Amino acid sequence: MNHQPAHDRIRASDHDRDTTVQRLGDALADGALDTTEYSRRLDHALTATTHGDLHRLTADLPASQTARHRTETARRTAKTKADKRAWRDEWNYWTGAAAIMTAIWAISALRKGEWTSYWPAVPLGIWAAILISYAIWPSRDDH
Repeated sequence: MNHQPAHDRIRASDHDRDTTVQRLGDALADGALDTTEYSRRLDHALTATTHGDLHRLTADLPASQTARHRTETARRTAKTKADKRAWRDEWNYWTGAAAIMTAIWAISALRKGEWTSYWPAVPLGIWAAILISYAIWPSRDDH
């Protein structure tokens, strides 16, 4: 009778083997494996057929600082990209509002037959000042 957990008997995919190879590389970089042990485990990982075969190659390895650092770097990079996209979106909203308010001002001025003061400058100026202030003094969450 086979006492191996069902998951361990499932065939491993190329992605599963690649993930294990990455984990072994991280362990080598962290100093948890020497080059001889890394090479031995790498050979087994590349020819593993089941999840159990792969699990046995990494079960005794500590949590990887290298992997944690890579994950943190990816998280920061994604946040920076999202922040830039949000910043661009805010200025696009400002531009749209400027176009709408300017059109309202121009139509109103044409109906009256005189060019009055450009009232959209006040709300647009305040909005732009707020957007610029976020660039100069980012919130504490951004650090």
